[in-house]
Amino acid sequence: MSLNARIRHQLLEQLATESAGNVAQLNNALRLLAKWRSVLIQNTLLHRQGTVVMQGPLKGLMFLDQSAEGCHIAKLLGCYEQPLQPWIEKAIEANYPTILNIGCAEGYYAVGMVRRMPHTQMHAYDLSPQAQQSCIALACTNHVRERVTVGGLFRPEDFAKFTSSADRRLLVLCDVEGAERELLDPAISQALCSMDLIVESHECLVPGITSTLIERFGASHRITQVHDNGQRRLENAPEWFCKLAHLDQLLATWEWRSGATPWLVMHAKRP
Repeated sequence: MSLNARIRHQLLEQLATESAGNVAQLNNALRLLAKWRSVLIQNTLLHRQGTVVMQGPLKGLMFLDQSAEGCHIAKLLGCYEQPLQPWIEKAIEANYPTILNIGCAEGYYAVGMVRRMPHTQMHAYDLSPQAQQSCIALACTNHVRERVTVGGLFRPEDFAKFTSSADRRLLVLCDVEGAERELLDPAISQALCSMDLIVESHECLVPGITSTLIERFGASHRITQVHDNGQRRLENAPEWFCKLAHLDQLLATWEWRSGATPWLVMHAKRP
């Protein structure tokens, strides 16, 4: 069943049990309607623009016609997670020899970053076999397969495996849907103390996780918290996009988030 068909099926089920006085159910129905409309706009984008990322630090990435999970249009437009983009650009310029992308999904960052970092080895991990296969395919499409390794479960003790290289500059890019509480603890994984991290903090799933991570890494890292107000901006938007209804333009850049997900950019305090 296609993504569009699945969303439509969920929407019909939701509306079938809808109660006009139930605000929560109405909100859920609105989200499903918005997702359904977003997928329709996605089809227009694919027809008009194809699958090459249009702007941002990953501009030029030959992407996919569907993401492993979540929104897709914003990734193709290049405005995905726009508040974080200056930090992604700085990470690319830092030319890390090694990056661990934990929770890589279909490889948007794993492949998108490594294609701009010719001396970097990318280690990408995701629990979903489908996401792993998509990441491998994306690496092949963009001719960086030899520098992208793909795996499944990444455990706290696995960080220690990446501390033996001569150049220990290493970036951890982490998006694990709330599991960062169990995964990222320098008291358990001391190797984290010397690693730089960019972490999506799923405050909407694990309330208080942001302050927990700041407390854990405060002694060993310089920490910047990056907030997201939901606003997105397109540079040199194509004519067809400008002709869309304003609501469709908003839905095209909407990232399907259910709540606050700030990022923590953490740089190890090296001697």
